[in-house]
Amino acid sequence: MADHNPPTAGAATKVPVDGKRNILITSALPYVNNVPHLGNIIGCVLSADVFARYCRMRGYNCIYVCGTDEYGTATETKAMEENCSPKEICDKYHAIHKEVYEWFNISFDEFGRTSSSKQTEICHAIFKKLLENNWLSENTMQQLFCDKCQRFLADRFVEGNCPTPGCNYDSARGDQCEKCGKLLNPTELLHPRCKVCQNTPHIRDTDHLFLELPLLKDKLEDYINSMSVAGGWSHNAIQATHAWLREGLKPRCITRDLKWGVPVPLEKFKDKVFYVWFDALIGYVSITSCYTTEWEKWWKDPENVELYQFMGKDNVPFHTVMFPSTLLGTGENWTLMKTISVTEYMNYEAGKFSKSKGVGVFGNDAKHTNIPVEVWRYYLLVNRPEVSDTLFTWTDLQAKLNSELLGNLRNFINRVLSFIAKEPGSGYGSIIPDAQGAESHSSTKALGEKVGSYVELYIEAMEQVKLKQGLKMAMSISSEGNAYLQESQFWKLYKGDRASCSVIM
Repeated sequence: MADHNPPTAGAATKVPVDGKRNILITSALPYVNNVPHLGNIIGCVLSADVFARYCRMRGYNCIYVCGTDEYGTATETKAMEENCSPKEICDKYHAIHKEVYEWFNISFDEFGRTSSSKQTEICHAIFKKLLENNWLSENTMQQLFCDKCQRFLADRFVEGNCPTPGCNYDSARGDQCEKCGKLLNPTELLHPRCKVCQNTPHIRDTDHLFLELPLLKDKLEDYINSMSVAGGWSHNAIQATHAWLREGLKPRCITRDLKWGVPVPLEKFKDKVFYVWFDALIGYVSITSCYTTEWEKWWKDPENVELYQFMGKDNVPFHTVMFPSTLLGTGENWTLMKTISVTEYMNYEAGKFSKSKGVGVFGNDAKHTNIPVEVWRYYLLVNRPEVSDTLFTWTDLQAKLNSELLGNLRNFINRVLSFIAKEPGSGYGSIIPDAQGAESHSSTKALGEKVGSYVELYIEAMEQVKLKQGLKMAMSISSEGNAYLQESQFWKLYKGDRASCSVIM
């Protein structure tokens, strides 16, 4: 799993090159208020990392950008819990994320954050274009307002009794009841209370801005219909996207009554910020602009750049509907996503990963097990939930380590290297021998043909972003190597047919 031309600190930044395959890779920006668990890692950053390494090995001109998603209600809530500012929360968790990904050997060209000044600058530019092109509308919404705190309360700043018959859980959040799982609006809660001061809020009108998705529908559908076929979108991405389209596109609110976020550059809305699902996606662009001042060569050249995006299934509609609609609405020539690779969920033992309940393995836990990072990377990739949910279990990790990494790959490497390292008389004194007459050695020729076909299958799988299949093909080469060694009985040939033994070694 070694890298090929890994990005190094201070290295010159890359821009698209005429005549080369230029590939821009992103993985869903992890939210900053928690520690990533193994499901997050395989769903986003590790999958994108493996594809980026493959592209570099193939000689493609490729960059891989990612970063922490830092704005929104969840950060404000976490800051309140930890009694500090949202900025301090973001600084703390950005460092934790960075450390986890460095330990996992994730080869980003740039790992940034969405709270940068570049983010504000690019968000404002895109917003102004949407405004000029009349794709935005204004509408009045009803929201809970706390007189004591003198603020509108975003969904996570409200708690109350769940309105679902038979539930009545008394600590339901404004966006969802954790007990029965029902999605809620804050105004639906019974006996609502402000999470900050515990006062009872009341309903008040507030004006917001909306992206008119129904008006952009034709442009969006043209893009989806052409790219989902040509780009080879994963089946689950196509399903999730068409489900959204079937339900009918509705205007999407892009502003929030919050303090922590990109400010809206209009006098009437100066006390509001952009909704995190509007601004976070623009983070891919702003993080690239932190990597190179020539970021537009990556993001505004669809003829020469292929955009590959990696994420878990819950993020799909934001990348296949919201983000392309936003970019299409500017009327500029943006590089839109060509290929999307989506994972299902990886669950833990008998249930879902949950930091709050202490269930699962999180990035910092993996580091403290003393199990080498290559073992973690291998197990997550071989267990990648490409077409259905998969399960992490400790017994399966142990079994795959023993039978596949040790029993197959290590066995193959160790037998060859240890034999070559033996002293002359029983080995080659640590010098790899010449392979004279290899072209006429029948079992070696047969092995060469088998390996050649596996390499072709490996490339085919990787080009289609079927990473699990690619890994399977690579491990099959090792299995063939073991069979070749065993059948040749090289240890006997060393005494009786040194030339054949040398070919095999």
